[in-house]
Amino acid sequence: MNKPLRRDFLWTSTAIGVAATTAHWTRKMAAAQETTARPTVAAIGVGGSRGRYNRGGAIARNAAKFADMIAVCDVDDRHTAEFNEAFGGKLKTYRDYRDLLAETKPDVVTIGTPDHWHVPIAIAALQAGCDVYCEKPLTLTIDEGKEICRAVKETGRVFQVGTQQRSENNRLFLKAIAMVKSGRLGKNVNAYVAIGGAPTCDPIPPEPVPEDLDWNMWLGPAPEADYSERRRKEFRWFFDYSGGKMTDWGAHHIDIAQWALGHDHSGPVRVKGSGKFPDTVPSDFDWVAYFAGQATLPSAFNTATQFSIDLQYEDGSIISVHNHYQRESDNVNFGNGILFEGDAGRIFVNRGKLEGRPVEALTEKDEKELEAIIVELFRGKKPGNHMGNFFECREDGSLPISDVYTHHRTMTACHLCNIALMTGRELRWDPKQERFVGDDQANRLLSRPSRPGFSG
Repeated sequence: MNKPLRRDFLWTSTAIGVAATTAHWTRKMAAAQETTARPTVAAIGVGGSRGRYNRGGAIARNAAKFADMIAVCDVDDRHTAEFNEAFGGKLKTYRDYRDLLAETKPDVVTIGTPDHWHVPIAIAALQAGCDVYCEKPLTLTIDEGKEICRAVKETGRVFQVGTQQRSENNRLFLKAIAMVKSGRLGKNVNAYVAIGGAPTCDPIPPEPVPEDLDWNMWLGPAPEADYSERRRKEFRWFFDYSGGKMTDWGAHHIDIAQWALGHDHSGPVRVKGSGKFPDTVPSDFDWVAYFAGQATLPSAFNTATQFSIDLQYEDGSIISVHNHYQRESDNVNFGNGILFEGDAGRIFVNRGKLEGRPVEALTEKDEKELEAIIVELFRGKKPGNHMGNFFECREDGSLPISDVYTHHRTMTACHLCNIALMTGRELRWDPKQERFVGDDQANRLLSRPSRPGFSG
């Protein structure tokens, strides 16, 4: 065995102890006395029925299988109308989420907005007494992660992040994690992650703002910017609104890697590597000044296009993050997935497959042992439906499988990779204090100022 399973899961006595506040237990007792009426749900950010700008509409429709949809909010009236039409035009409609929360008072809120709006809306929903399902990546900065963790703890609400690899995808990732934790790869296990690179583009000219869009509200806490459909549709490649592939696919694969290696409640102590930004970003660009509004970039994609970064942990293990991972010496070459490698073997997993000699060698007895570990990983509940897990946890007040605390640690690792690229040097990180050690410039990248009028 690589590590005793009991030791691997000691977090349950701490993380769940933190999350299961008095409010949770009060909710659990009250639930036993409630009628069988379905909860109400409101969708904030639905992105169009065909997902033109994000997957929010699909997320909300999935939630409607478990609850009664009563309201929808989007800054684009077309999206609101399309979503409302799917519910017979009976929903209350809003442009401002604050009005929705104040007037409809839903039991549940789904959030499918661009990334820079996730935490402000989530905190408002929690404080309004709602349980929340929010699309990943949850945070734009590391300090946002601290804020949302505090809000969940203080309100006692149930919060699920949309990292479905923790539940679905034929349980391939859960099985891979179980194999690592069971010691089938031996000791000294490292993870090599490939998540793809970001595109580049020429400077994008401004366009007239569509009449049915509130562009000022779309920007919200982000810096003021001219409208263009590409900026809006491809927001993930602008640091103003997201973090590129590092926070897109990194939110999935780095999450699985940290969980498997036992770092999902801590974090790395060092981060080092190299990468490349689009040509429109100067090599010595001052990102601190940029986020403070004291430096500018052309209106073009600016997230990293290539990268090779090592996250080093206190126990000596490494999660190595790449846009594409290749090792010619032993025929390793992949663009998306996770390679777990220990001194007794290696396995590869992505959304389509789980393979490697340790997988091929599994016996019927081994499969039963792995299944028992998966049940323990899933906190005693049945895996397979991520949204279903959220609503199941609402009923008993327990911690969802993609809880805010572990996701904050995942996103911290993702943000650390981007900050290492921005500063261009090796950084030391204190996962307990959640600050860089002896690096004032890097610490100034832990947060960003919000545009006046959208600070909270």
